[in-house]
Amino acid sequence: MAEEKTRGRRAVLLAGALGVVFGDIGTSPLYAMQTVFSPDALRPVPVEETAIYGAISLVFWSVTVIVTVMYVLTFMRTDNDGEGGLLALLALLAESRLSTKAFGVLASVGIFGAALFFGDSMITPAISVLSSMEGLEILDPGLKEIVVPGAVGILLALFAAQRWGTARVGRFFGPIMAVWFLAIAACGVPEIVRHPDVLQALSPHWALRFFFEEPLIAFLALGGVVLAITGAEALYADMGHFGRKPISHAWLAIVFPALTLNYLGQAALLVDKPSAVSNPFFLLVPDWALMPMVTLATLATVIASQAVISGAFSVSHQAARLGFLPRLRVVHTSAREQGQIYMPFVNWLLMIAVLALVLTFQSSEKLAAAYGVAVIGTITVTTTLFFTLQWVRDRRPHWHVAVVGAVFLSFVLVFLAANLVKVGEGGYLPVGIGLVIFTVLTTWRRGRKLADANRDEVEGSLQAFVNDLHNHEIPVRRVPGCAVFLSRGEGSTPLALRANVEHNHTLHRHTVILTLLSLRTPRADDDERVSVDDLGFSDDGITHVTARFGYLERMSLPSVLRQANDKGLEGGEVDIDDASYFVSAPELRITDAPGMAKWRKHLFLATTRLTSDPVEFFDLPRGKTVVLGAEIDL
Repeated sequence: MAEEKTRGRRAVLLAGALGVVFGDIGTSPLYAMQTVFSPDALRPVPVEETAIYGAISLVFWSVTVIVTVMYVLTFMRTDNDGEGGLLALLALLAESRLSTKAFGVLASVGIFGAALFFGDSMITPAISVLSSMEGLEILDPGLKEIVVPGAVGILLALFAAQRWGTARVGRFFGPIMAVWFLAIAACGVPEIVRHPDVLQALSPHWALRFFFEEPLIAFLALGGVVLAITGAEALYADMGHFGRKPISHAWLAIVFPALTLNYLGQAALLVDKPSAVSNPFFLLVPDWALMPMVTLATLATVIASQAVISGAFSVSHQAARLGFLPRLRVVHTSAREQGQIYMPFVNWLLMIAVLALVLTFQSSEKLAAAYGVAVIGTITVTTTLFFTLQWVRDRRPHWHVAVVGAVFLSFVLVFLAANLVKVGEGGYLPVGIGLVIFTVLTTWRRGRKLADANRDEVEGSLQAFVNDLHNHEIPVRRVPGCAVFLSRGEGSTPLALRANVEHNHTLHRHTVILTLLSLRTPRADDDERVSVDDLGFSDDGITHVTARFGYLERMSLPSVLRQANDKGLEGGEVDIDDASYFVSAPELRITDAPGMAKWRKHLFLATTRLTSDPVEFFDLPRGKTVVLGAEIDL
């Protein structure tokens, strides 16, 4: 019975992985081959047998090396408490023996990679939905005029639906994507049967021959080939949701074979009918199945878009918890899955950016250049961080890490160079987006350090403050009830507590000073989540509580207080339901003090206005929460 339950759970996880993890890479056949053979390229790939075999061989071996060998078989064996992806690697590096300067450099690289991921999250919905709607042109050329309006309508509906979360519709994603992979494989098989010689393109010698005979064309073709590996990062980033085995099994058993059959089918079609280069994916589909395939492709691209939008929410949430973004508003859309979240500001910002891309570029082919730079840029950063981590961990010989890392990084850098050639054709877009987001993230982190340093001076030592209270050097009147003051750090006095004592001259009989620590791990250990300290004065009714949260967890302060109460707050058991909460809200004031350029101070100040309501963020009862402010120089 236990074995049957385990099998059932694995099947559920595998189906879920199909629906969430592989949406992006699974829809790449819609536009990858079309881009590789685009007649508008700087040096177009000739649509003749030798070049076709060489190009499809490049596609197959690029997917094999980067997705299968690098991500599935190598990267996914390294995780941070089950979580993978760029920020997980960065968190692991933060715990390593790297010097502060070395980590600072790697952190900047990692932040830029995360910024590129946001660019990817903007481009994926635009190119995916546009490419699916372009199938209507094959059905009837007169329908070309509705491609862009149709894409806009679908995207508007998609972003508007985010507020309800994916918990209800998520269970349908897996089956739809399973049908999608079955359908694209089935479309490729007949052409392969008609032209079995295309199977010889699976040999790497065709890719090498292509490079030897047409080195420049082959090199530039990599700018289109990279589109076949879009979504590789999602395999690693979503590992915490489904586990390594379900993702790797789904890739090796279903996704990779289906993609290979479809790409080979498109290549066989081009050998037989070079004119099919205008849209080899939909021209591969039989006439009777064209409308159903357009519908299925639209569903698949909506799922792919949903996956990267959800990914943008997760990365934004993690970045905020790791100190690279302000505390943004987070809505948890599932009572059972804490990873299912909705972030209104991120959602509407993405929607505006995606719609702008659709209306500006108006075709998937024009967006392809921009897409490639975002994809390979993120992969380059992940590869760099991964092998740096292996080096500092000392779990393998340094020569082994250096050799394997050099081989993989060289392979990736060739793709990066080929895509940088397209910067002028649209590749500037993700680079520009990345630089803007990178500037915001690093400005926030630097501004927080400056503000925190100045705030420390205003707040003063917590221990000294409690000493003064105990020795009656600060006159206060004790009032009934329990008050909880949120503290920014373990050693500092909450601004709200200092303001309440100095201006109101009152202190609650039960006073809890609550410090929240964000860990560099996804989740905190339940046994170590809450610790209680009486600060050396057991008869004063003042307790310091430290609560630890992983960067993927929701901070609920009432639940923390209940756990602390169970461990014994000072003064006996406290009625948590009647507790009052005091939150500090500092007012920042820009000065000429050194530490950061003035324009960055203004940017930091503007970014702080995005900070979410602390009452909602910390799950506080609104009617029992008091917000007190103080001026802090910047």
